[in-house]
Amino acid sequence: MAEQILFSILTVITLVSAFIVVTDRNLFHAAAAMMLSFFGVAGFYAMLNAGFLAAAQLLVYIGAISILVIFAIMMTRRLMSTTEPASNSQAVGAFVAAIGLFGVLAFVIFQMGDFFNIPPAVVSDATLSSNVEVLGSLLASPNGYVLPFEAASILLLAALVGAIVVARPDLDSEEIE
Repeated sequence: MAEQILFSILTVITLVSAFIVVTDRNLFHAAAAMMLSFFGVAGFYAMLNAGFLAAAQLLVYIGAISILVIFAIMMTRRLMSTTEPASNSQAVGAFVAAIGLFGVLAFVIFQMGDFFNIPPAVVSDATLSSNVEVLGSLLASPNGYVLPFEAASILLLAALVGAIVVARPDLDSEEIE
């Protein structure tokens, strides 16, 4: 019973904050709601006993991506102070696509049969711990994914430096060269 209450609370938090992300015109408020939505998803991972994914969700999405988005908003806040009215010419198409996607998802869910009586998957602690150990050794070993991991970190660092250079109005092109 407690799991159902926690699931319901996380669902409300995630869905309401996701709705705020797509409807709020203030970019900073939308970014804060996005962080709350990511927190709800991390809660779902924790309820599924996927501790590594919950921690990765907290560190990568809330700790890095969301902060980077807020940093970008703050660096370009002169764009937020424009007095032009915000308009969206794709609202009708987006509404039709959302209704179609909802219909497809509802069809798939109801075709599964007895949807609400699906027993939870049981995964042993030994399986979970060995998977995390294997993933950690693959990320850190020279024969694993250390090169793509480092390349992605260098790419993100270059993007951050590029965003700072673009956002600084006091730099001239002669100073950069």
